[in-house]
Amino acid sequence: MLISFEGIDGCGKSTQIEKVKSYLTEKGYEVHVFREPGGTPLSEQIREILLNSRDEIHPLAESLLFSAARAQLVATRIRPLLAEGAIVILDRFYDSTTAYQGYGRQAVPVPDIEQLNALATQNLEPDITFYLKLDPHQASERRRKNREEDRMERAGKAFFKRVSEGFDQLASREERMVALDSSKSPDTTFRSIVGHLEKKLPRL
Repeated sequence: MLISFEGIDGCGKSTQIEKVKSYLTEKGYEVHVFREPGGTPLSEQIREILLNSRDEIHPLAESLLFSAARAQLVATRIRPLLAEGAIVILDRFYDSTTAYQGYGRQAVPVPDIEQLNALATQNLEPDITFYLKLDPHQASERRRKNREEDRMERAGKAFFKRVSEGFDQLASREERMVALDSSKSPDTTFRSIVGHLEKKLPRL
């Protein structure tokens, strides 16, 4: 089973992923968590370039780098683990590329981004995607309190407004996406996630 978590930076994905991992592990499932970009040595090197490079990265190059990291992760880690019956949880997947590079950067048409996503993932889709919806201003305040912002997070208010709207559009048309109000308490959000997960979990 493949589970992905999406939303703008600061929406609380990391907190919920840890809660879900603990919950599933206690129930007896084999669970693996990967972040995007990352999850393999090559993908982590690409992550360093994307998030911390001091050079200007063209939006098309940015999209291709994200897809390269994803292709490596899918081929070498995700697909083999799914074939073994494990549950894989992803901190971001291709919906982020569509929202950030397609709607946010606006330099690559969304249909082209979606074709690139399909190629990089070998048409692999999550069984369920949790979209943690949070107002961009609230998300920005959370990020400032917790840590220094990376290259993507410094893109500006207008950028994150477009990204948020992009996620909203994706959630409105993708049946696998479950939109949850992430402004509520972490425990409230977690209970909602568990309610949806219980309908999807494979039998042990």
